[in-house]
Formats: sequence, structure tokens, C-alpha cells
Amino acid sequence: MTDHVPVRCPACRREQSFTPPAFPCACGAPVTLPVLRDGSPEELGHRTWENLWVAVNCPSCGRQGHWPQPELGCDCGAVVRVPVAAAPPPVGPGATAGPGGPAVRRPAFRPVTIRTARDAVTAAAQYLKWLGFHSLRPSEDRAVSGVDLYGTGVVAQVDPTTRPTGLRDIECLWLNGLHKSAMSVFFSLAGYAREARARADALHLPLFIMDLTGTPQPVNDPADVLIRMGPPDG
Repeated sequence: MTDHVPVRCPACRREQSFTPPAFPCACGAPVTLPVLRDGSPEELGHRTWENLWVAVNCPSCGRQGHWPQPELGCDCGAVVRVPVAAAPPPVGPGATAGPGGPAVRRPAFRPVTIRTARDAVTAAAQYLKWLGFHSLRPSEDRAVSGVDLYGTGVVAQVDPTTRPTGLRDIECLWLNGLHKSAMSVFFSLAGYAREARARADALHLPLFIMDLTGTPQPVNDPADVLIRMGPPDG
């Protein structure tokens, strides 16, 4: 059970009990943010992208992830940013790739020719099954969540448009994955904007690009690791 940490509001000096949040690493282990008991909480005047995230290494696999910066809403009305221990450097050159071991052996992937947006989703579902994910089903709330496919331990989005996938799509899918305690995987036909690719790399979110033959190709290191190792719990 996560310990409570006393946090003193810098505005009113009132001390409150705070429970450090935990998030699911791609390896399946929970990552509890290491809140500093002797740190100096700061009142948050305004939010920027930089102060919304904190880098923390998973204690199980050594993978570095970026998680929401913990905050506390004080009764006085102040929003307090709770300090977190700085992440040490990733463990060894393979830290971002997750646990080592032999590559998963699979039969050749049989692609699904893409003629429509629905075909693109079908091709992505077939590929996820080939990777080792199970119980895949189409989303019933695509217009709300943006997610196209759900499966055991995975949520996936497919962008069949002719424009590169943007940053917001990556962030929304990642948040859906957090909500479901699942790995997020993205498929795009037109590739990814530079900032979207950079954010996916920082979040260790696998990116794939598909052509009209329906054969996904990895775009970043997390995608390469997923192909080589399979699902974290697989």
C-alpha cells in the first residue's frame, strides 16, 4: 500500500496528507511517483507543457516514462505542485527497450489490403493479433475516445487520413491507455508530425506506419521492441 506523504501548502502553510499516484508501465508493473518527503512544494500559478510531466524510471524494467506531475488542491484554493525525485539515468543501453531475452518467433504476417478506412482498422487488428494481443474488438465510442480497437492489455488508434498524425492524437491515445491500464499503439497511413513522433518516443508509445498493402512498419524504438518481444504480459 502506498504511504501517505505530508505536504505543506506554501500559500497558507497548512499541512495535508498526500497519496503519491501510481501509473502502469508498459512492462505491466506499477510506477509510484517518488514524492520527496523533504521537498519544497510550489504553488502552481499557471500550467505549461513542461511543468505538466515528470520523468520517472520504472523500478522493475528500468524504462523511463513521463507521467503527470502530481498536484494537490489545497482548501485555501491554491494548487500545489508536489516535488518528485529526479529520475536517474536509464539502466544500461537497453533500458528503453524493456526486458531482454530471445525474440518472439511468429509465422509470416498476412496483410489485409487497404481500400477504405475500415480496411485500415481491420489490418491493424490483424497485426495486433499477430503481435500477440488477444480479444481485440472495435471501439463503440470512437467519436468520444478516439480509440479504434480495444484488446487485452492494449488500446489502438488508426489514422487513415492523408495528413501526418498530430501531437494531440498521440497524447489522447496515451491517456486512454493510462485509463485502461493498457499499452497504447498507434497506426498511421501518412506518418507522424515531428512533435507527435517526439512525444511518442518520450512516452514509449509504439508507432507504426501502414501502406495500402496493409503491412505495418515500425517507426520508433518502442515499436521495434514490441515486434521483438511481444506484449509485456505475453
